[in-house]
Amino acid sequence: SKTWVADKGNGTYQNPVLHADYSDPDVCAAGDDFYMTASSFNCIPGIPILHSNDLVNWSLVNYALPIQEPEEFFDKAQHGKGVWASAIRFHNGEFYIYWGDPDYGIYMIKAKDPKGRWSKPVLVKAGKGMIDPTPLWDEDGKVYLVHAYAGSRSGVNSIVVICELNAEGTEVISDPVMVFDGNDGKNHTVEGPKLYKRNGYYYIFAPAGGVKPGWQTVLRSKNIYGPWEEKIVLHQGNSPVNGPHQGAWVDTPDGQDWFLHFQDVGNAGRIVHLQPMHWENDWPVIGVNEVDGCGEPVLRYKKPEVGETYPIDAPEDSDFFEGENLGLQWQWNANYKKEWYDLENGQLILHAQAADPKTQLCDISNLLLQKWPAPEFSITTCLHLEEMKDGDVAGLVSLGGCYTALA
Repeated sequence: SKTWVADKGNGTYQNPVLHADYSDPDVCAAGDDFYMTASSFNCIPGIPILHSNDLVNWSLVNYALPIQEPEEFFDKAQHGKGVWASAIRFHNGEFYIYWGDPDYGIYMIKAKDPKGRWSKPVLVKAGKGMIDPTPLWDEDGKVYLVHAYAGSRSGVNSIVVICELNAEGTEVISDPVMVFDGNDGKNHTVEGPKLYKRNGYYYIFAPAGGVKPGWQTVLRSKNIYGPWEEKIVLHQGNSPVNGPHQGAWVDTPDGQDWFLHFQDVGNAGRIVHLQPMHWENDWPVIGVNEVDGCGEPVLRYKKPEVGETYPIDAPEDSDFFEGENLGLQWQWNANYKKEWYDLENGQLILHAQAADPKTQLCDISNLLLQKWPAPEFSITTCLHLEEMKDGDVAGLVSLGGCYTALA
């Protein structure tokens, strides 16, 4: 049904390009292909993989994390835990994803084909509170990792640190060096850092100011450990797009620059916007209506020029249950068990699972979830309840404002 389509069909697009909760998006380019990932928290399968050829039309093509570890812990719903702000990179013919689990540490997985099976997670650094990691492979062969801290686990926040990884990117081999302290009265709640290098400068793109009211700060330095200059390059300005920050700089094969970021819209979660970007005096400028190097978000703009026109697309939001597997739009509220459901003759059969009567609905593990796909939408379904027994509960609900859930 494709309830939200960003491509207007006339060479322009409207924001958001994804009106769904792909929180903390990150994007990398590989030839003519772009791949996006996002936070998935406790939902399984986790770490979504989206694909596009033009940064506007996106399809959901895979998940990189079929089961979340430790399994016993994530066999139960763990809201606000699990995969925070995954970062995707393409290096030497392989795709890498790093993410921080605020309770266990920083993990890495990789794959040669992002639409195929990803490797088993490697714990790059164990510990509490480390979040939002991003790697950088430097020209001299060194590998660096930038990350932030969650105050809820570590007792500190609003700081950005850099450490060194081994050549394989599987282990932190140095102590962290603090390169930026947002507790300066100006850049509070700095987090979500993304590390890049361009024209001899290292750059850290880091949101600050908080999820809903914040802005995009960029740091730059000629030395990986600083000193770092800072500049705000994107804010709400006179636009209706609050908190435009935390995302990914990506360039097209012919050198155009774009920035994807989220906007927190409450019940619908964190939706994804695409902003034009250019460089002035080795500083990025994002958005339009630039004042002193700081832009504001666009609501409608010309599409990226990628050499050809690709079909209009959006992540699937309907399922007639005609295949052997659930559609990729579905996730479970925890690590799932195959005995929870069957697909037969174009029908989804959900098998009742025992639960403590005192458990809140949002904490039931076998909730089948789908993201809200648009600001307004309708759902049509047919429920057969003749096999239900006394005490069984089933229905269609809106869970926590962020998902539609069938239980």
